[in-house]
Amino acid sequence: MTIAVTATPGALGAAVIRQLRVMTETPVIGLARTPSKAQGLGVEIRPGDYNSPLQFETSLQGVDTLLLIPGRDAPDARIPQHRGVIQAAKAAGVRKIVYASIQGLEEGTAFSPVVVSNRQTEADIAASGLTWAVGRNGIYIEPDVAYIDTYRKQGEIANCAGQGRCGYTTRNELALAFVRLLTGSTFDGKAADLHGTPITQGELAGYLNRAFGSDLTYREMTTEDYVADRTAELGPLYGPIIAGIYDGIRQGVFHKPGDFEAVAGRPHQSWETYFGELQP
Repeated sequence: MTIAVTATPGALGAAVIRQLRVMTETPVIGLARTPSKAQGLGVEIRPGDYNSPLQFETSLQGVDTLLLIPGRDAPDARIPQHRGVIQAAKAAGVRKIVYASIQGLEEGTAFSPVVVSNRQTEADIAASGLTWAVGRNGIYIEPDVAYIDTYRKQGEIANCAGQGRCGYTTRNELALAFVRLLTGSTFDGKAADLHGTPITQGELAGYLNRAFGSDLTYREMTTEDYVADRTAELGPLYGPIIAGIYDGIRQGVFHKPGDFEAVAGRPHQSWETYFGELQP
């Protein structure tokens, strides 16, 4: 069996490839729009531009199983891009597609268009005739860790999540789960929610304080104010999307039981352990 992973210059794709090399002896191929950006992973890198299905068809020759990680274009552009990859996979003889999807509301937040585009790709894969499995990722916690210097300057975490709990996850934990989905069959034909123990923003501030010696507090903002804040920093596409994630946290979308342990074969890493291992 040969496994291919798209978007390998990205953090999740690279983490999955590293985990595949540790856990299996399966040949692995990385796919990248710009192959030069995906060097150093110790695997063969082939071209993989979401806007070029013919390129994908060539690059997927000899591949049995494909991990499709979503592109970063606008939600309405991702649907035809992913359809092109699915069709290319079928034409190349790929037998199974695993899709790295997301959790979230399909309506009611600025994040919903991204969720809808992912659900459509899930449906397209299920209708492809190929074997498939879907992992719906929780919210990455790494961006909050990377933002610690800004949080320190501000003295707080401020967003519109309120007292909602969020089932965060990490890319390394997801990598383990996706290796299981790629190499096993228990979740074939199913979608699995992949996240750790849900925590509040106040609890997140506490973990960051203990890890980095900071003194952060949490301040709740209105959705409207947070959309304006994120849009000013990130622009009109990603600003509302990020604000929509926190709006979903406030509504309880990411506070639910998950399937991580059933998929990965062990519980998700605890937040005490994760933050305890961070280097300040």
